Amino acid sequence: MISELSFVGIDVSKARLDVHIHPAGHVLVLANISEHFSDLIARLRVLGASVVGLEASGGYERPLADALHAAGIDVRILQPSRVRGFARSIGQLAKTDAIDAAVIARYLATAHQALAPYRRDPALGSLGALLGHRRRLVAERSGLLSQCDTETEPLVLSLIEERLAAIERAIVRIKDAVHALVADNPALRQRRDRLTAVSGVGPVLATTLLADLPELGQVSGKTVAALLGVAPHARQSGKANRPGRCSGGRKHLRDIAYMAVLSAIKAGDPILGGFYKRLRQNGKPFKLAMVATIRKLITILNAIARTDPAFAT
Repeated sequence: MISELSFVGIDVSKARLDVHIHPAGHVLVLANISEHFSDLIARLRVLGASVVGLEASGGYERPLADALHAAGIDVRILQPSRVRGFARSIGQLAKTDAIDAAVIARYLATAHQALAPYRRDPALGSLGALLGHRRRLVAERSGLLSQCDTETEPLVLSLIEERLAAIERAIVRIKDAVHALVADNPALRQRRDRLTAVSGVGPVLATTLLADLPELGQVSGKTVAALLGVAPHARQSGKANRPGRCSGGRKHLRDIAYMAVLSAIKAGDPILGGFYKRLRQNGKPFKLAMVATIRKLITILNAIARTDPAFAT
């Protein structure tokens, strides 16, 4: 039973770790340095920790997560927005490192069964870092191109053009690095090839899903759709029964999936294109039809990941 388990919330900052064990209420504070990890792990075992939750904090959580996983401890990486939403739902408006650790522990006790366990995979870590930097470069490129439309100062325009050229070179280098990384890893290569066999799914979407959606194939189709933000949430109360609304999710994955669906529709794919066409013929507006088709795509990919031997861990 949940009441018999001990859930550990750890608020990770660059300098220190604030630890809270729920429901016992034990509190620990120690420096965020690898030399202290073994001591923390030993103390968590003595205290009977069942599951440990770390809030994603820009990479500062990764060394500790790797150490806990290597020690055989069940670890979950939590989305900060969901933890904060949980805090507001229980009336916890104050925010300190100690309070955050306690909220993480309580959220973990409530939601741990719906969260995918953390698994250390150096190749996926490298892939995620490369693709994350690519997204930053693409966003910078978009901003600079917009600036070119209104900028009239010749020197500024020249500097922008130089930066755009540098960005293009960096994107090409990242593309080559991603290709080499996947090619040198048989498991990643098989998974990418299996995903790209689906119409509309290119290497960018496939590799980004592998890096940033570890839940793929581990959860239900409804859950994976919600993780992308394309699952409509019911809004019924009393006699009111308003249409469901999509919200939240991992926007960068949704944006790439959107382009994949457009590609499949333009190519006349009988599954995704046909599904979209039927929705439009039935009077569904463009946006609703696109979201529904993205949901169908990610559901298909999730089913593949659940059943294909290439995704076996």
